[in-house]
Amino acid sequence: MVGLERKSAITRSDLLLDLLGTAGAKSGVAVTWETALQAASAIACARVIAEGIAQVPLKLYRRRPDGGSDAATDHPLYAVLHSSPAPGITSFEWRETMGLHLAMQNRAYCLINRSAPFRGQSRIELHPLTPQQVVATRNPDWSITYDVHFDNGNYGRYSADQILHFKGPSWTSIEGLDGIRLAREAIGLALATEEHGARQFSNGAILGGILSTDSILSAEQSKQLRESWEASQIGLKNAYRTAVLWGGMKWTPRAQQNDQAQWIEVRRFQVAEVCRFFRVLPIMIGEAANTATYASSEQMFLAHVVHTMGPWFARLEQRLDMQLLTAEERSDGYFCKFSVAGLLRGSHKDRAEFYRTLYGIGALAPNEIRAYEDLNPYDGGEKYRVPLNMTDPSAEDAEDGDDNSNTPQLATEGAP
Repeated sequence: MVGLERKSAITRSDLLLDLLGTAGAKSGVAVTWETALQAASAIACARVIAEGIAQVPLKLYRRRPDGGSDAATDHPLYAVLHSSPAPGITSFEWRETMGLHLAMQNRAYCLINRSAPFRGQSRIELHPLTPQQVVATRNPDWSITYDVHFDNGNYGRYSADQILHFKGPSWTSIEGLDGIRLAREAIGLALATEEHGARQFSNGAILGGILSTDSILSAEQSKQLRESWEASQIGLKNAYRTAVLWGGMKWTPRAQQNDQAQWIEVRRFQVAEVCRFFRVLPIMIGEAANTATYASSEQMFLAHVVHTMGPWFARLEQRLDMQLLTAEERSDGYFCKFSVAGLLRGSHKDRAEFYRTLYGIGALAPNEIRAYEDLNPYDGGEKYRVPLNMTDPSAEDAEDGDDNSNTPQLATEGAP
């Protein structure tokens, strides 16, 4: 049941914690979803996931009796998924937003409007909500309700069929694990190392030091001397300027610590650590190993599609089927699918050689090859091509004494 009212306070502690952003790391950096976006490696990993979800075509299909499938362009949901889920937002933008929410917080929501007008009939609209706006609660009867806090101060309570709820890995099956809180140490250290480098270079890449003199200075004189030195020698604009000391003054720079000398290595380690949390290969965010070749990079990309993006595609497909299609429509063969086959294919040359070999020995029929290429079957394409030297010599239709015994022949499916 839908309710909409004014509410003065948010009582759920999880939502309050998100709003206040109080998740601190031992590095001394406050880590929230907002500050995490400032970590280059974190936002890069999130974009890899979000853009991977957005760039792969998402369509509604219907299975055919012969085992193939066709795009269900006549179904109202097709245009929602493929073109525009809601007024003013494209399918790419909608999926990219959902992907960012999932990557950063393992949960994404949309308010479902099932009565939007479309070509003389009603269709579904999917209006994105931020994770901070929504709190999911499991009731004693095992149903789930969603409390939504809108930007204008209104509050609504919605049932499960009114909220499209995507979630990542979950401990309770209600909400996805809060990724930013779990990774706050890795992201916090990444933010700390970035800030350390920024502060050092803003100082002209010069470490602090000690100005000393044998003369006795008052507190005011010491303050004026420090301020004068910092104004003339510290900062990017003063880098490489010549310092002039007088009155027996001496400048003693602080010794550079080993951990400061290894700052780049620390940053590289943190990039890898953040990538491990997001399950994104470092090469996908531009952190390629020096020994990477084109062949190894291609295999890494295939591994990324299978192991990183594959679970996200499956989560979204199954959730869309469950919440946006009726039981009757699912029984009639309708299903949502990301067209990922193109991402998994090798080069045209490699695929042609692979299919030619398996087709030549009778391991694949033409329709099976077409299925791998997301093409529909054709009549007669279920037959296997089998060389004569691989057939049963006792078969009645075997040809005797033919020198061209290696000539490929056609055999129906199930032939030896």
